[in-house]
Amino acid sequence: MQLTRMRMSCRLTVILSATLTILLGALGQSASAAPAAPLTDAFARAATAYDVPRDLLVALAYAETHLDGHDGRPSASGGYGVMHLVSNPTTHALEQAAKITGKSLTALRTDDAANILGGAAVLRAHADEFGLDAAARKDAGRWYEAVAGYGNASSPEVARLYADTVYDFLGRGVQAPVRSGEVVTVRPREIRPDLGGYARTPDLNAQVASADYPSASWVAASSSNYTVAGRPSTYAIDRVVIHVTQGSYAGTISWFQNPAAQVTAHYVVRSSDGAVTQMVREKDVAWHAGNWSYNTRSIGIEHEGYVSDASWFTDAMYRASAALTRNICDRYGIPKDRAHIIGHVEVPGADHTDPGSYWDWTKYMQYVTGGTTPPPAKYWVDTFAAAPGHSSPGGTQTGTLNQGTNYVYCRTWGPNVQVGADYNHWWLKTDLDSGSPWQNQWVSAYYLARWGNDVAKDNSGNDIRNC
Repeated sequence: MQLTRMRMSCRLTVILSATLTILLGALGQSASAAPAAPLTDAFARAATAYDVPRDLLVALAYAETHLDGHDGRPSASGGYGVMHLVSNPTTHALEQAAKITGKSLTALRTDDAANILGGAAVLRAHADEFGLDAAARKDAGRWYEAVAGYGNASSPEVARLYADTVYDFLGRGVQAPVRSGEVVTVRPREIRPDLGGYARTPDLNAQVASADYPSASWVAASSSNYTVAGRPSTYAIDRVVIHVTQGSYAGTISWFQNPAAQVTAHYVVRSSDGAVTQMVREKDVAWHAGNWSYNTRSIGIEHEGYVSDASWFTDAMYRASAALTRNICDRYGIPKDRAHIIGHVEVPGADHTDPGSYWDWTKYMQYVTGGTTPPPAKYWVDTFAAAPGHSSPGGTQTGTLNQGTNYVYCRTWGPNVQVGADYNHWWLKTDLDSGSPWQNQWVSAYYLARWGNDVAKDNSGNDIRNC
């Protein structure tokens, strides 16, 4: 009997041990299967560290950058990282974040977690200025004035526009996929922000319409950022230039009102709903193209967003901007084609790449013209000499496209090819006459020199569409 009990006890121990092993293994598998969420975790830690509502912090970051740190590159106004910590001659939020958190400027510019911590610290500092105590800090609606201060706006009106945008995202919710595959989420909610002193500030969305385009609101840029003129009498207007702000809508409006900017455009278009603000009269010369001749002959339209992030280019933005461009073309007799409606990158001598490869020129031009004709599948071009083919723009050579008439599929901006005074940054996707591989390779548009520098057109003179 004693021996039987010992055997049963040993058997029970083995079963319990095996069960425990299985459970631990399952727990380990569950833990290892949990997806990494570094941004979500960073927002949670920063919110806790500085007693900032987590969802408000995310909504603010989304309004600024769509949660893209842009690899440490600054925005047009000198803002860095997911939280757009600004460092320019008039605003020093980046330096303030470094002082509060003890993080280096390099870390705050390039490390997402450090940047989010810095943004939370700066936002909390604004809350302290407005006297938010521990109880008030728990209510996201009480942070309105602090959020307005975070935007570093040029005027109370723009500060209200900035805060309204953040609270709009907070109310509607956020579901933001980032490059790593993580999705950062804020659930929709009913929220009534306490406007505080901004309750008496005019709402720019309800401001007087612009004189040139009644569908736009009017907010004047600093007179230090454009040239007063009498167009079209003094200069003919025959171009529309499309830009991307490399920043937010409210931030761009604020920057154009800052005399230190030394840059502006006639119009700014918002991503979320296509709202349009005019900042320079069309009769005046905005400093937007980086080329005085093109400044004098063109209307500049800025679009909220970043060239590296397609999420900013919404259908609402395309439609609103196209309606504006169509109106401008009709009033000045500008042909509605890609020779006269161009990107900043296409301005001679431009050192900018906007609107970038994510801008859908096909859709945009269809909205401008009202047409639905799809672009051709192939464009026929004449090459003046045998063109080396490459695996990617400027990459490994894979073969040759013979001199003569050939077809190409589309174009993209890439490394410059230059011989003497002739040069071209455009690269054309095509099938080579010889080489391996020969399909879908790249040749420089330099070999289409008949059209001039930094131009890529087919034999009929039509712009080749972007890839």
